[in-house]
Amino acid sequence: MIPRDAVSRVGVSGQAKLQLLQIWEKLEVVMPRTGVLANATRVEADSGDRKLLEHLEATAAAARASLVLRGPDGTDIELPQSLVNLLAAAAHDLAKGNAVFALPVETRLTPNEVAEMLGLSRPFVARLLDEGEIPSQHLPDSRHRLVRLVDVLEFQARRERRAEGRRQIMEAAEEAELPY
Repeated sequence: MIPRDAVSRVGVSGQAKLQLLQIWEKLEVVMPRTGVLANATRVEADSGDRKLLEHLEATAAAARASLVLRGPDGTDIELPQSLVNLLAAAAHDLAKGNAVFALPVETRLTPNEVAEMLGLSRPFVARLLDEGEIPSQHLPDSRHRLVRLVDVLEFQARRERRAEGRRQIMEAAEEAELPY
């Protein structure tokens, strides 16, 4: 960003200087958006925790398990099934040694964040947005876009299903010894 005293150094004076300073003050009020992925809650398991997490995953999968949170005063609160499912899914990934991010699905991402999340280039993601493969919304009076995380996850699921379908077709072609 340009230093504020640059207005004086370039020799701007009078009304023009006042207008530049007013613009500068508006710019200072609008803070840049910090990266959503950088601020997401990231959880990683120690190698010692993995056995416990595998046990937790197995217990939660065996039946409609319930989890109880014990408060500091000794009161027990039974967690809702949706939270139990979330914890079981997180335990599954953590037990495999994967890190887990916690983000609301209604989170809005920039195209750069989408590219980072999908492991794709930003220009390729921009093309996907332009073609409507991933829905996006333009910011008012701007060419910048935001993408809902849920739309990115749906795109990724479609992409994985297509890849699985191609893999099955290739396997079938190989089994039938068809040329391709």
